[in-house]
Amino acid sequence: MKEKYLTKNELIMMKKHGLIFPLLAVALLVSSCASKKDLENCQSENRELTSNYQTAKEQLAASQARVTALEEQLLQQKRDYASLQKSLDKSLLNTNSNSINISKLVDQINESNQYIRHLVEVKSKSDSLNMVLTNNLTRSLSREELKEVDVQVLKGVVYISLADNMLYKTASYEINDRAAETLSKIAKIIMDYKEYDVLVEGNTDNVPVNPNSPLMKNIRNNWDLSTLRASSVVQYLQKNYGVDPKRMTAGGRGEYNPLTSNNTELGRQRNRRTQIIITPKLDQFMDLIDEAPENTKE
Repeated sequence: MKEKYLTKNELIMMKKHGLIFPLLAVALLVSSCASKKDLENCQSENRELTSNYQTAKEQLAASQARVTALEEQLLQQKRDYASLQKSLDKSLLNTNSNSINISKLVDQINESNQYIRHLVEVKSKSDSLNMVLTNNLTRSLSREELKEVDVQVLKGVVYISLADNMLYKTASYEINDRAAETLSKIAKIIMDYKEYDVLVEGNTDNVPVNPNSPLMKNIRNNWDLSTLRASSVVQYLQKNYGVDPKRMTAGGRGEYNPLTSNNTELGRQRNRRTQIIITPKLDQFMDLIDEAPENTKE
């Protein structure tokens, strides 16, 4: 409501007519009413402002709490990131190291494979050489003779194993008549390769020698019997076929070099044998392949 103020002339006129004091009273009353209403309005606004301030204060506190929590989360995220980065760097370092180790391992495997292939080739060649050598050494023997003659080539050494019943009289070290033909073939093999050394080795079973047998006179045990049998073969080859005695050695192994168990008759029969061992030198072994004699089986 807009207040209306009196002019100076109006005041003079009111004073003349005695109206000034009643008018002042009315003005004071109106002014008093207006001030009370303003006060109430101010108080209401104050209460509203106070309420708004409290609400804002609470909201600010909540916001600050959220900011603090977010700052803590950010700090933890930074720590986690630093830890992950450290782990990543370590993993990359290990990966590089593992890559180097794997590369070395691959190289070693390749080298091993090459060596294995080399061994396979050497073995294959050795097997071929052994087969050729065996064929060359046994070509003078008939099929029947091969049934009782075992020829093997092991590491460049030739083993010709003869059953005792092919060579000796029963319970004796003397050469029998049947042995002549077989030993003539063995002598031919030996003579074909004149520079090779020859070891004749006697072997027995584990049956003790019978000292009462006329054929075992002065034979004390299987050592004597095996040595005498080997000596008989050496002397027979020298005397009948002219094999150089300087090339030959006679030895006995007694019962101590069995091929199989002596618990059966068949096992004892296999163990009673004489081995003729031809030992070429390395260069002679290689030449053997190319210098096989031209004469074949008779």
